[in-house]
Amino acid sequence: MIKLFEDDNALAYLGQHIGTSRWIDVTQQRITEFGHVTEDPDRMHIDPEWAAVHSPFGKTFAFGFLTVSLLTRMINDVVARPVDELSTLNYGFDRLRMLSPVLVDSRIRGHLVLKALSLRSPTQFRAVYAVTVEIEGGSKPALVADWLSVTNVGRARQPLSGVITLPEVLL
Repeated sequence: MIKLFEDDNALAYLGQHIGTSRWIDVTQQRITEFGHVTEDPDRMHIDPEWAAVHSPFGKTFAFGFLTVSLLTRMINDVVARPVDELSTLNYGFDRLRMLSPVLVDSRIRGHLVLKALSLRSPTQFRAVYAVTVEIEGGSKPALVADWLSVTNVGRARQPLSGVITLPEVLL
């Protein structure tokens, strides 16, 4: 786990793979609970008997937004939250693509590359991560995206020198 917001050499991580999360089990219970929370009754996801007959995969599969929602767990496995964190806002994605369905009883994990890091104010970081969600044993990822976040901290930081962003994102 890296301490990205505490590391004076944080810019050395730009363009680098910064880590891989632990595997996450995508069980029928997790899929069904997500469907209930989002009030989405799509039987293709929440009804195994129906999906066995009607799904192109012969079984249920995760909601795409369930996969997106698990990104927070993935980043928390890779990047340590700053000790003085006040809030982190996950506020956008660029080039979000869901490439492959996550079938029930699969496992997924996230691979993160730091694309951009800047100090927007002495107490606010902006980060952009390229994230790829791998399906165990799969031939292509479940999801790829550039993920934008802002982290607010209590203690002022010094400006990051030589900030390079890949690509620059206007916020």
